[in-house]
Amino acid sequence: SHHPSPKFPNSGPPASQETPNPTPAMASQLVEEHRSGAEVHTGHELCERKARELLVELGLPDGLLPLPSLEEVGYNRAAGFVWLRQTQAGGATHTFDTIGKQVWYAGEVTAFVEQGRMHGVAGVKSKELLIWVSISEIVLSPSGTKLVFRTPAGLGRALPVTAFQLNPAPPEPEKKDAAAADEADAAATN
Repeated sequence: SHHPSPKFPNSGPPASQETPNPTPAMASQLVEEHRSGAEVHTGHELCERKARELLVELGLPDGLLPLPSLEEVGYNRAAGFVWLRQTQAGGATHTFDTIGKQVWYAGEVTAFVEQGRMHGVAGVKSKELLIWVSISEIVLSPSGTKLVFRTPAGLGRALPVTAFQLNPAPPEPEKKDAAAADEADAAATN
């Protein structure tokens, strides 16, 4: 892929033709633009359920967006655009214990979605070493066992899907072939 030279940050085409990561103001504007024709749900319990159902429908793990104060979920199917709003405007941090990863979710999280993929994500950051890194894309690996998280710069990290499931199935005895395929898959996407 083409990366513009750091000396000329505005030269050359964008690194990819993906939806750019919107700023919070752009994200709010996107919500308003997509509200017409969207399914909109309000109320914490209903929103939690709808968010989980949406993730499952997309083939993504149901615990990927554990927003503690969820108050509105919207999905414009025609545009493939989703938003989740929390009552905590400052956002919330969640630790995925099985992988020891801290993730911060803004008061408003937006994304474009398709089967097995979220892109143009706004409002999600992951702690890497000591810094918070914006996440712009979340993709299910071809094997279906890993989720690949990418930054706007295109850097990626593959993590096990089970870390983001609310009630993961008990682990099955691993077959050597499947484990080797996943390792190759993770290496290919990192």
